[in-house]
Amino acid sequence: MDAGSVFSLFLFSRNIFGKWRHIMKKLFYPAVFHIAEEGNYTVSFPDIPECTAQGDDLTQAYETAADALGLTVSAYEKEQRPLPAGSDPRAVAPGQDAFLVVIEFDLLAYKRRTNSRAVKKTLSIPQWMNEAATAMGLNFSQVLQEALLARIQAR
Repeated sequence: MDAGSVFSLFLFSRNIFGKWRHIMKKLFYPAVFHIAEEGNYTVSFPDIPECTAQGDDLTQAYETAADALGLTVSAYEKEQRPLPAGSDPRAVAPGQDAFLVVIEFDLLAYKRRTNSRAVKKTLSIPQWMNEAATAMGLNFSQVLQEALLARIQAR
């Protein structure tokens, strides 16, 4: 499946099923990388005009563009605003001294990286397990986090 087909599938699934955040874990948006005279880059997203980034080199520009996209998507989600559909990359004309890059954005990975707020959970375990773990000096929260992370990553 080529990039255009994947992008079309994303748009199709978004239009049919409604809420974007429940359909795809990854989002794809075309970004225009503008080359400045000094050699650095500014990045704009035609579909999300308020989302911009810059970088001293191509790698930094790409990374800051992905982070800016994350901040913008999070703001849309928090404000319960619908996320604009991404344009077909073939329909975006980057202009002179610019080129197009499709930014892949993994929403779940971004949330994991930026939201590490702890929540309290109450759970039950057998008494013998509690006694054995306490005798070993195990940190229950750490063990549970490690087990949950291993299970999540296995999916």
